[in-house]
Amino acid sequence: MLTVGDKLPAFSLQSVVSLDEGREFETLSERSHAGRWQVLFFWPMDFTFICPTEIAEFGRRHRDFTDRDAVILGASTDTHYVHLAWRKQHPDLRALPFPMLADTKRELSQALGILHKQDGVPLRATFIVDPDGIIRWASVNDLSVGRSVDEVLRVLDALQTDELCPCNWKKGDETLTPKKEAA
Repeated sequence: MLTVGDKLPAFSLQSVVSLDEGREFETLSERSHAGRWQVLFFWPMDFTFICPTEIAEFGRRHRDFTDRDAVILGASTDTHYVHLAWRKQHPDLRALPFPMLADTKRELSQALGILHKQDGVPLRATFIVDPDGIIRWASVNDLSVGRSVDEVLRVLDALQTDELCPCNWKKGDETLTPKKEAA
């Protein structure tokens, strides 16, 4: 699995970006949001039970991410047509303010190393990528456990300070300053 310090792999994926007829799809790549923080999260598959709770929460917290100059990109290995059908069908997903990437050939999931060994679907992986395209945080949950959007925001805040942040640090808390040793 790729981890902290690795470059986000190159990708070019069809994405659902709207429900407006004729403007539903757009091809996005790792360069589409160059120079910005990116939160890339994967779910196992559409039309399931835990996945929409996570996706909807990222949607509800979208403003919190944009206030931090970060873009959210959600992805699974379902096609962009399946993503669109799910968004139209599920009331919590209709007005999503971020793209749903279709990693149909599993190229990005495979490059990141997040495919479940038996089921071949993405694990619940989340990556925070800095404006230079470097992975600064990676978190992976088992298929049966949803992630915490609050924790993703907390880590994003900490990374953006570019300072030392202690355990349980939250935005507004003091950061750590190393003491210089006496000569």
